[in-house]
Amino acid sequence: MSSKTDTEVIIGGKVFTLSGYESEEYLQKVASYINNKINEYNKVESFRRQPMDTQGVLLQLNIADDYFKAKKRIDEQEEDLKTKEKELYDLKHELISTQIKLETAEEQAKALQKGREDDAKKIAQLETELKELKKK
Repeated sequence: MSSKTDTEVIIGGKVFTLSGYESEEYLQKVASYINNKINEYNKVESFRRQPMDTQGVLLQLNIADDYFKAKKRIDEQEEDLKTKEKELYDLKHELISTQIKLETAEEQAKALQKGREDDAKKIAQLETELKELKKK
């Protein structure tokens, strides 16, 4: 387990000390995300007119909304990945089946070719025997 990290961040103009097992860069990134949300909403007149506690709740709701949308996208991507993995498995299975069929067909072709060569030799032998019989 990594060591605990304590780092000071500025959120909404106030200094906070964040502690966690994540890197300092990660904790700064989290603070930056929250600051961006605060700045985004402070540009909206109707938000600025709300009491501070209402502003806090609205920011929390917005961040929760971001979280659930991101989680939904992840779930959809994981489902898509499972579907693609199944398709890949099916394609690999089909490829193996086709390779087995091809190998079987090649073996049959070789057997037929050998049979054709044996038949050609037999025909040549019979023709030779027939010529010899005609000479007699």
